[in-house]
Amino acid sequence: MNKSIFSAFLLFLAFFSQSAWAETYSFGVLNHRSALLTAEYWNPILEYVSRKSGVTLELKMGKTSQETSDAEMRGEYDFVFNNHIFAPSHDAAGYRVFARVAGKPLLSQIVVAENSPIRSLNDLQGKEIGFPNKNGFTGYAAPMSMLIQAGIEVKPVFAGNQEGVMAQLRSGAIMAAGVNSKVMRGYGERENFKYRALWTSGEYLDFPAAAHPRIPAQVVKAVRDAMVGMADDSEGMKILAASAAIIKQEAPYGFVPAQDGEYQNQREVYRSIWKKEAR
Repeated sequence: MNKSIFSAFLLFLAFFSQSAWAETYSFGVLNHRSALLTAEYWNPILEYVSRKSGVTLELKMGKTSQETSDAEMRGEYDFVFNNHIFAPSHDAAGYRVFARVAGKPLLSQIVVAENSPIRSLNDLQGKEIGFPNKNGFTGYAAPMSMLIQAGIEVKPVFAGNQEGVMAQLRSGAIMAAGVNSKVMRGYGERENFKYRALWTSGEYLDFPAAAHPRIPAQVVKAVRDAMVGMADDSEGMKILAASAAIIKQEAPYGFVPAQDGEYQNQREVYRSIWKKEAR
């Protein structure tokens, strides 16, 4: 094959890789943070993954985390970044994990303001506690399951998303909150809010990226490879670091391969709280 023919062939391959999947696929992200912060964090990442994979991804989210979760439950998103997929109410949608956030595991916490008179979990008996929404894992299922087991009855107040409940805690509207430790740490640093944890859970794998079963396997593979390869590419790492700086995310950055079986402990917590609340 002479040089001109070979160059033309490479150009054809490049064009084909960018146009192989003309459809735009929705990428639903849970509302941990405000819509603005979520867009500032995710849009550069999704633009990179779209370009590298040839699969056009578009950020989608509801007005609240409950709206986003409900849309996911109905299978409206093609791809999702959300651990609500492990809740029994979401089983029918059938999302399949293909990657997850790299780095340290998730921890669920119940936190109070640093100067709060609340000193122990027992002090929460009968009190209002803020949670993001009823489908949240670190923000609701894990802490509520623990409280039920400990015999501590509380009055749940739902704020719509993680940072919404943190803002209520900061303002003094609620005395305690169930939170994701990573989101809480970033919020505290950005807002100069001092807090302390009354309880911290065991370790859980960080948020998964998953695909609806209607999405072709080759499309999922292309997206997964682009996401997982991001941290090994200088351009990709630059984008990851810039996005991380927006939300005060700690290194390491990027994504690693994952599968459903690794999240069995989260499924069990969801099923446990679902059974207890169904009684």
